[in-house]
Amino acid sequence: MTIRVLIADDQGIVRAGLSTILNGRPGIDVVGEAADGRTAVALARRLRPDVCLFDIRMPVLDGIEATRLLAGPDVTDPVAVIVITTFDTDEYIYGALQAGARGFLLKGAEPDQLVQAIHAAVQGDALIDPAVTGRLLATFATRGPATAAVQPIDALTEREEDVLGRVALGRTNAEIARELHISMSTVKFHLTGLMTKLGARNRVELAIWAYRTNRVT
Repeated sequence: MTIRVLIADDQGIVRAGLSTILNGRPGIDVVGEAADGRTAVALARRLRPDVCLFDIRMPVLDGIEATRLLAGPDVTDPVAVIVITTFDTDEYIYGALQAGARGFLLKGAEPDQLVQAIHAAVQGDALIDPAVTGRLLATFATRGPATAAVQPIDALTEREEDVLGRVALGRTNAEIARELHISMSTVKFHLTGLMTKLGARNRVELAIWAYRTNRVT
């Protein structure tokens, strides 16, 4: 199956570079480009791409609001959004987390990592750039008091704790399975259990909870 991607960035040279990289990879097709968030949202709703790559700072409508409109908690049929940023403004990244972004990459990331993030998003995973994880989640997920984090009625099992810790470090399902010597289906089983217990919508929210409760430092 060909993965259909929409790119939104206000810099033409960035859009051209991302498009060249992705169109050169088998199984990926860039179906649209936008220079501002409003156009990106309109294109996404019309084209229904599998993954959207959004910059945060864009004119008319920024990447955070565009992400919220396409992937927020009130969206019935959300689109997978990966934020690609220079990470120069922490506040924007935190907003993107709350808006429902599924993945985060720095613009200096290697092409292979970008492709991996796209495949992860399609499979329901969330790939967070390791260089972003510590600064992003550890700083902002711990904003309020730790007691603000939802506490599960049923305590997490030892294996769920193992899986949760690796999710918070940005590991994919395949990496978690390899590190814990378990099957992919077992990883997915534990992820489902974690999301149910913690009321999380996705892996990013699981990672935030892990930092809020000091499970990862």
